[in-house]
Amino acid sequence: MDLSAMTIAEIKQLYISLEQSGDQGLNFLQSMSRDSRIGVRELYKVMLKKRQQLIKEEKRLEDLLLYEKRLWAGGVELVAGVDEAGRGPLAGPVVAAAVILPTRVRIHQLNDSKQLSPAKRKALALQIKNSGAWAIGVSTVNEILDLNIYHASMLAMRRALKYLKSRPEHVLVDGYAIPALELPQTNIIGGDGKSASIAAASIIAKETRDELMELCHHLYPLYGFNRHKGYATADHIEALRRYGPCPLHREGFAPVRREMRGEK
Repeated sequence: MDLSAMTIAEIKQLYISLEQSGDQGLNFLQSMSRDSRIGVRELYKVMLKKRQQLIKEEKRLEDLLLYEKRLWAGGVELVAGVDEAGRGPLAGPVVAAAVILPTRVRIHQLNDSKQLSPAKRKALALQIKNSGAWAIGVSTVNEILDLNIYHASMLAMRRALKYLKSRPEHVLVDGYAIPALELPQTNIIGGDGKSASIAAASIIAKETRDELMELCHHLYPLYGFNRHKGYATADHIEALRRYGPCPLHREGFAPVRREMRGEK
């Protein structure tokens, strides 16, 4: 294709419109590489790099759907990923999320929530919510104290699955299997980095819990929950030492118990 009659801006716009159409975009890119103008060849290098990054990202996403694709191939369409956030903090609830992704959805940069910046996690959470079915389950501080953090986390995950509008046919869960779950399940150690559905759930759970802790900050502003989200940071421990625990603190957790007793 002869591009000599087109401006660089027109070439860029046309390529962007063609890049999703496979061979057409690639053929146009090759035409750009043969153009004599330096500006067009520089544009070619930029667009080629973006295309290579896109191909790499799509391959990563296909690998992240390994567990889901096996189930979809077997006729299991409604696959839910489930994960929780908030096992480790000294304060606040534990929050779980369940997500069912449609079979054709590909969410670029989807990953374990711990690998994402807060801004990217927030943007992905919105995209996930707009793409598939999702639900939240919460276990309160009192439930954490009564049941212990493990059983409270399992309860939150069962609640999240229960609140989904569609009953899942299979559940992919991060870490350990969920006891007393009346659904087929596969537990995956490190699942938030191996399954797209679990990664999506980890993002929703983390983002929801962070939002809850922002609200908790307005109730108990002395502790800085908006900054550390209840985790055992130095300033949180110092606030505990200075003011004692509030009703959101997990009194069964050793650092809280230690400050309650005035131990050094």
